[in-house]
Amino acid sequence: MKFKHPISRRTLLRGAGAAMALPLLERMLPAAARAAEAASSARRLAVFYVPNGIHMPKFLPTGTGTEWELTPTLQSLAPVKQDVLVISGLANDPGKPDGDGHHAAGTAAFLTCTKAFKTEGANFHAGISMDQVIANYLARASPTRLASLELGNDAGRGIGNCDSGYACPYANNISWAGPRSPMAKETRPRAVFDRLFSSGGAISQAEAARRRAYGQSILDFVREDAQVLQRQLGVTDQRKLEEYFTGVRDLEKQVEGLDTAGPACGTAPPPGEDEDPRARTKAMMDLIVLAFQCDLTRVATFMLANARSNKVYGFLGLSGGHHAYSHHQQVQANFDALARIDRWEVEQYAYLVRRLKETLEGSGTPLLDNAMVYFSSEVEDGNAHIHKNLPILLSGRCGGAVATGRHLRLPGVPLANLYVSMFRAMGIPGVNSFGTDSTGELPGFGG
Repeated sequence: MKFKHPISRRTLLRGAGAAMALPLLERMLPAAARAAEAASSARRLAVFYVPNGIHMPKFLPTGTGTEWELTPTLQSLAPVKQDVLVISGLANDPGKPDGDGHHAAGTAAFLTCTKAFKTEGANFHAGISMDQVIANYLARASPTRLASLELGNDAGRGIGNCDSGYACPYANNISWAGPRSPMAKETRPRAVFDRLFSSGGAISQAEAARRRAYGQSILDFVREDAQVLQRQLGVTDQRKLEEYFTGVRDLEKQVEGLDTAGPACGTAPPPGEDEDPRARTKAMMDLIVLAFQCDLTRVATFMLANARSNKVYGFLGLSGGHHAYSHHQQVQANFDALARIDRWEVEQYAYLVRRLKETLEGSGTPLLDNAMVYFSSEVEDGNAHIHKNLPILLSGRCGGAVATGRHLRLPGVPLANLYVSMFRAMGIPGVNSFGTDSTGELPGFGG
């Protein structure tokens, strides 16, 4: 039996506390022109933060405009070069600390462009972040199940000194709902997965534990609904649904692998011990793509590591900590180590960009075409703690608002101006300033 009527874009497969969203299917499109239009015009934002700055000589292209070539650090972006806008020269002066504390102060200002109040106590104070301005607008204009997702690899700490007298919330969060409200990030892929596939947005711990104890998949819970739906779809939608289920199951296995990779409890590793973030990072990127594909949220942020991270990247053949290398002292061996770390970081970002390009909306348009994927750090150079000439990549055309395939050089222009232009690209009307030093839109943003 076939549906006589189109099915809703918001159709969920349900079962025993689980609720599984669906990608946009052809069967959903005839519901009304608005369904297709809404799906094709939905704007999305992903933010990818890396700590300790970037070794710029191997990051920045020498040419500008469309006459630029990929540098050694950017090689992994080759398949999507025409979807990338490299922006150099922007300054985030509000990220300068009072005295020392460049990493925490710079990270607090990373998306807020607001100077953080120096304190180790609970009276920390910054500003609302760019992603939350966008999330708030979209929640009013076109709500999704989750207004935003805040993800990261490293857990945060409570109040206390995390960087030369700056409180830990400054160093451990990039999303701020308001001046005193850092958005705690989720560092467990399993928890993110359960959050995406639960009825009402928060699966019960008991339900999740029971599912894992019996080795069950989320697909087992919604199987009955899925079978009913599949019988009523055409061949193309059935194939699309099968591919989606396969993708979800593969991601679920990734998450299960991470669950069993480490001890459930025990002594915390000493600072600087090798921590391999590869599997966790890939899972987080796949979760962002899945959340966008099913329109569960349109805003996501990700911290590859907390500010001032001294993580040891042993899998890159390195034995020193990242932060220690970033204080390079003009030593070539440290530059080489930084370049190796930077290249790996950009590879993770490129993976997310490529996945968004490969994943199609119901209209056949790549998700990336209506998205912006932002990459940067809290400082340029980790040795001199420079808050100018920040390393910035912006991928995706956001429905044609961003002119990609270029290198845009704008020395001294406030970073906040980029965010004003990004607000416009996301469709937010009437925002002409942001943070404490914006002067307008970013010249050349749209071409």
